[in-house]
Amino acid sequence: MATPTGPPVPGPEAAVARTLLLGWVLVQVVGASGATGVVVAYNLTWKSINFKTILEWEPKPINNVYTVQISHRLGNWKTKCFSITDTECDVTDEIVKDVKQTYSARVLSNLANATSFAGEPMYTNSREFTPYFETNLGQPTIKSFEHVGTKLNVTVQDARTLVRMNGTFLSLRDVFGKDLTYTLYYWKASSTGKKTAKTNTNEFLIDVDKGENYCFNVQAVIPSRRENQKSPESPIECTSHEKGVFRELFFIIVAVVFLVIIFIIILCLSLYKCRKARAGRSVKESSPLNIA
Repeated sequence: MATPTGPPVPGPEAAVARTLLLGWVLVQVVGASGATGVVVAYNLTWKSINFKTILEWEPKPINNVYTVQISHRLGNWKTKCFSITDTECDVTDEIVKDVKQTYSARVLSNLANATSFAGEPMYTNSREFTPYFETNLGQPTIKSFEHVGTKLNVTVQDARTLVRMNGTFLSLRDVFGKDLTYTLYYWKASSTGKKTAKTNTNEFLIDVDKGENYCFNVQAVIPSRRENQKSPESPIECTSHEKGVFRELFFIIVAVVFLVIIFIIILCLSLYKCRKARAGRSVKESSPLNIA
């Protein structure tokens, strides 16, 4: 008979040795964890709106504190939040220095109230984060609007950011330039059919039907992005034809009242001058004639 070939089957001694080794490793890990009570952070998440950036993580500490460090790809680690018991850290002031850089962060775990050096702290790394491409766009604001005849003019207010240049806070338009566009959604107040208009400025001037009321809102968009392209939509605003008519009527009434007041003033001045002239003539007629 042929002798079977193949990998050798480990004997019972080898299996027992491996089991003992695994058990020893587990005991060391559990023992170290129990001795230090340090909990390692997990679920590190970037939360960013208009470049206001917070790093969040779990879990809540029990016997430990957290320290957060941040760095871009070519930089050194910088400590932003030292020995905290919170599970979030504001890193805005670091990332706004260059919003096109790619950043990494790590959360270090240390034993609370430690009085001696306990070796290299345990830590967890975040994923990379590039603010320019990943910060969420905040809800835009409609600065003003005007409906005159067949034209509707809408102006969007750019949000301010914490990004600075020469000591001045920049707006979203300053940061993104032509990458930032706005979409206007508008519809007749009496219907639900929406129309859209787009602009890479902050102004909309669209044709509408005269005498109709319109409702509308806007949304910020960065088409070049793969993700986080759109902001939440702004609150809805509506025009009021009746208000426009009332405003026009109000101006007409004010103008008429103004003209009436001017007419009364002129009339009073004319009457005063006439009375004064008559009084002068009466004085002259009643005075005795001078005899040479």
